[in-house]
Amino acid sequence: MAQNKYEAMVVFSVKNGEENAQALEEKFKALIEKHGALESVDEWGRRKLAYAINYEEDGFYVLYNFTSAPEFPAELERVLKITDGVLRWLVTTKA
Repeated sequence: MAQNKYEAMVVFSVKNGEENAQALEEKFKALIEKHGALESVDEWGRRKLAYAINYEEDGFYVLYNFTSAPEFPAELERVLKITDGVLRWLVTTKA
């Protein structure tokens, strides 16, 4: 089965503390490992947002690099969309 390289940038909410953001980071790390090969997790940590999202000024940034089947990124985005504590995300294909 074909495997593609992907990159996912996720911004987690820090309104319930950075511990909750790190717990969400681990949750998505496990999800990616279950459906593909996780190459790296680059934790950027707490940063100021360019503009407020849901009245929040800061976000916890995490960059995931992984390889998976072409169907998985859509499932990953679906789970990101319905998870409380996820402010923004972007999943892209790497060349």
